[in-house]
Amino acid sequence: MRFSILVLFLSNFICAQTQYPKDYFRPPLDIPMQLSGNFGELRPNHFHAGFDLKTNQREGLNVYAVADGYVSRIKISTFGNGKCIYITHPNGYTSVYGHLQTTLGPIQDYVQKTHYAERSFEIEMFPKPNELPVTKGQLIALSGNTGSSEGPHLHFEFRDSKTEFVINPMFFGFDQNIKDTKKPTISSLLVYPINENTVVNLSKQPLLLSLSLQKDGTYLAGKVKANGAIGFGINAVDTDDVSFNKNGVFNVSTFLNGNQNYNYQFNTYSFDEMRFINAFIDYPRYKKSGQRIQKLFMKTPFALSIIKTDSLRGIIPVAPNLTSTYKIEVSDYYGNLNSVTVPVEYDAATPIVIAEPIASKYVVRYNKDSNFEKDNMSVFFPAGTFYDDFNLNFDVKNNRIYIHEDVVPVHSNFTVTIKDATYPEALRDKLFIARFSGNSKSYNGTIRKNDVFTAKSKILGQFGLVLDTIAPVIRIAKPIQDKWISDMKTIQFTIGDSLSGVKSYNGYLNGNWVLFEYDNKTRKITHRFEDGIVAEGANDLKIEVVDNVGNSTTFETHFFRSQQK
Repeated sequence: MRFSILVLFLSNFICAQTQYPKDYFRPPLDIPMQLSGNFGELRPNHFHAGFDLKTNQREGLNVYAVADGYVSRIKISTFGNGKCIYITHPNGYTSVYGHLQTTLGPIQDYVQKTHYAERSFEIEMFPKPNELPVTKGQLIALSGNTGSSEGPHLHFEFRDSKTEFVINPMFFGFDQNIKDTKKPTISSLLVYPINENTVVNLSKQPLLLSLSLQKDGTYLAGKVKANGAIGFGINAVDTDDVSFNKNGVFNVSTFLNGNQNYNYQFNTYSFDEMRFINAFIDYPRYKKSGQRIQKLFMKTPFALSIIKTDSLRGIIPVAPNLTSTYKIEVSDYYGNLNSVTVPVEYDAATPIVIAEPIASKYVVRYNKDSNFEKDNMSVFFPAGTFYDDFNLNFDVKNNRIYIHEDVVPVHSNFTVTIKDATYPEALRDKLFIARFSGNSKSYNGTIRKNDVFTAKSKILGQFGLVLDTIAPVIRIAKPIQDKWISDMKTIQFTIGDSLSGVKSYNGYLNGNWVLFEYDNKTRKITHRFEDGIVAEGANDLKIEVVDNVGNSTTFETHFFRSQQK
């Protein structure tokens, strides 16, 4: 969705801080609240949707329902939030609890029954309001490290039950559980020439500006001398008094000669807006240096609802005989504020640093369909794939299609097509389109029609066909062939596939499907004998693993077990 002009919005969303109940919800943990991540924090391809609550660097802490309600959704996934519970409350909000080690009580009974009914570890359930009611303070789960978590913690968030918009948990009174007297930190300030003819501080490329700390604690930037249109970007983080993590900032406002011209505040937004983070930041700089600079302008408008700006979208025209003062204010939820002032004046000097040369002869227009083809390969970009027009590097050589590089953000899927009849028919189903990055190859879901292969991607780079005839690998953690294992509580395997990746796995005990939980960090699958499927005495176990092009491996073993009393 695109729009031409955003309306100036001078309010700091004060109403958003007063419309939510402040004393309705309790904390989800019974330890002091500490944040390892806050709402709106900048993450790969998305804004963070809630709080990451510290759990003393371990798993197994009690997780409680924050208010009365009912479990409306349960999702068990190998990635994302891992094991996750959603509770819908009667006041119109839904609380979410992610990266759980396990659910408990009636919720776990419901989950376990669904695992076996669907014969799958990855499941998603939508219980009816009367199936799994919960009360405020009820123990519902243990904290964990499942899914895409990078360490033990509890992901916790609020959503509007009707719209599914995520909402900053601070609005619900959780600010009372965290002490914060510290101002956000502004560590970097950049100035950008917006147009190809713009010169800023003798350069046609973005420049890092110096920052001088003033007596009042604010910053003064080095003078900007420019002609043409310019914009700014910052790197800013926030800390509180108890967590010490570098988290995201809450509010950023910019002013040109005292008039607000750009603002964003992390209060509420939809999941459809998440990927706009790649337009929100200086994406090329992030991919090259890992630094996320938050742009304070829009060269081309994009529909991220947290941004409010004037008709120039935060861009500043620098004209002759005009001197301006540009100010950036950065604040946290508690109102702790830091600022930087930037003097701006006109200068018609000739640039010393020229713009980066453009080697490409192709241009992609963000609002138009584009198709590029050479030899037996092509790429199709639907309108809206990108956020801005750009010059595309495109070529086909050495059996690969070169589609620029991953320094231009992609909003939606584009299609890569490769026609190749050199492989015999018997092998064509073992081919997939891979994206190459250095020595690594990543699988893209591939559709074949005769000798034509197609795949979709949201990352630019090199693509080509890869043949995968290698079966997956299954390794048992501790051999049990013909052994008595009555004292073992679990049985574990490591599974993997070196090319197209594992698509599915299944375990069978005495011919019956049994649940194996998968941990994507360790690539281990684990069966817990407490499921009660194991037989007294002799048992036959079979593990089957299939990769994304149909290669399969089977592992079989035989063991003995007596039931423990």
